[in-house]
Amino acid sequence: IKQIYREGGWRAFYRGNGTNTLKIGPESAAKFFAYERIKRLVCSDPDHPVVLERLVSGAGAGVVSQTSIYPLEVVKTRLALAKSGESKGILNCLITISRTEGFPALFRGLGASLAGIIPYAGVDLAVYNTLRDTYSEWYPKSRPSALLILTSGAFSSVCGQVIAFPFQCIRTKLQAQGMPGRPVRYSGMFDCFRQTVSENGIRGLYRGILPNFMKAVPAVSISYLVYERVKDALARK
Repeated sequence: IKQIYREGGWRAFYRGNGTNTLKIGPESAAKFFAYERIKRLVCSDPDHPVVLERLVSGAGAGVVSQTSIYPLEVVKTRLALAKSGESKGILNCLITISRTEGFPALFRGLGASLAGIIPYAGVDLAVYNTLRDTYSEWYPKSRPSALLILTSGAFSSVCGQVIAFPFQCIRTKLQAQGMPGRPVRYSGMFDCFRQTVSENGIRGLYRGILPNFMKAVPAVSISYLVYERVKDALARK
């Protein structure tokens, strides 16, 4: 934190946040929409899915949402890691990457991202919906409170993050290579895994998980709360 502040001041902590804000809306919408659609396709009883059906639906939703906005994930990482004065905005970053590294560079790390999002989204959505449905079965006349939804969302997010974070770590490393001062070191996801474990052990795959918890857990919890309240409001109309 001190190093980031010393290099770019408080504004440095918000590098890439514009891209993050731009992508989070369609990403969340795609995730929840795909989850409900896939659940209708794979579940024998969509209103009472079993755990495996929830996992499959969540994994499919994660793949759809991640693929739909992935170039913005790469841009977000590049902008966040850029030094002061190096970046000129989202569109400029997209054009620069395409011109200097080729269009495929906008999908660098996609394999690792999908490998991580499948268990993350599967576990996250399955755990959350299991907790919510269990509460509804125990208290059929009571609507889940905001606190219960936030707590369930936080717990489900932590479960998913613990399982999937190594893939997120690898994805970030693959996205960052090719930037000024960051030469291409890895030939792909498996090579990145091998080098990371060789240099830093298994702990190297979880480097940065604490700030990720601090960011993702409240964000996911709030997204679930908004989703549930909007869904309830639409159902009453």
